[in-house]
Amino acid sequence: MRPFRTPARAAVAAVAALVCAAPSAPAAAEDGWLSTGPGITAGISGLAVATPAAGGTADLLAVHDNKKAGEPRVSRIRIEPGGAPAVRVLQWRGPRLPVDLEALSEVPGQPGEFVALESSGRGYHLRLQPDAVRVVREFTVPDAASGENYEGFELTRRSGRLVAVWAHRGQDGDPAVVRLARLDWRTLVFGPRRSAAVTVPYPAERVRHISAAEVTASGRLITTAASDPGDDGPFRSAVYDLGRVVLRTDGEPGLEQRARPLRLGVFGGHKAEALACTAEAPGSVLGSDDENLGGWVRRDGLCGPGTAG
Repeated sequence: MRPFRTPARAAVAAVAALVCAAPSAPAAAEDGWLSTGPGITAGISGLAVATPAAGGTADLLAVHDNKKAGEPRVSRIRIEPGGAPAVRVLQWRGPRLPVDLEALSEVPGQPGEFVALESSGRGYHLRLQPDAVRVVREFTVPDAASGENYEGFELTRRSGRLVAVWAHRGQDGDPAVVRLARLDWRTLVFGPRRSAAVTVPYPAERVRHISAAEVTASGRLITTAASDPGDDGPFRSAVYDLGRVVLRTDGEPGLEQRARPLRLGVFGGHKAEALACTAEAPGSVLGSDDENLGGWVRRDGLCGPGTAG
């Protein structure tokens, strides 16, 4: 594996060659967010744990919602305690380039295996390689509709069964919709679906009610919401606990939904579109797609230590 490169301005040349020119942002901010790259093609739209790490280090895989040839689709991000993120763009090896990747999940019990989802509902089973991700299989989530825009996808095991959770983001008066189903990993066949509508109180305008989804080891469904007024912001985000993913008495998954989403945090100035739970404290990494202001990450305790799942 080639050494990671830190995206400070003096060392970002290899990554910047794959990123379209755009206004740059500082490498760090006083609010705890750290830059992972400048410009509109560096935004982070999905995060997953690449490999378990120790000593407070986070080793992550990120997807980008780019649409043109030559723009990055997947990056490896390593965050050392007290240091700037080190970012390396990976090659995409598959029969087609994805368009608008919006979510990423580890495959439970399958190290080095991931699923990435386009906003259209097309999914990619990926295998991590030293300098690339290789497409193993493709699929489409059930009942994908042209009017929906998917920004969350997560795989979790509940009582030994693999469960898929995916979400249409919603917009203002259009609620987000969370869907859950068992998934046969061998055949990529989804079982019967359950769904739940979600609206959040904040942000209040131009809000995407779900912009990322993550399920903790205990089954908590943690989501982000974000406002998107345009490529220059100003952006606002919040993180919510929506309830718990469970297996019902008939063996099918469902969501024990809270009467109201429980707000866990508010973040001004960033459009959070990614969340990964990590086994190492503080327990989670947020990622943002700040359009012209680039990509950013922030470490938090939103999942709690030891809750990756």
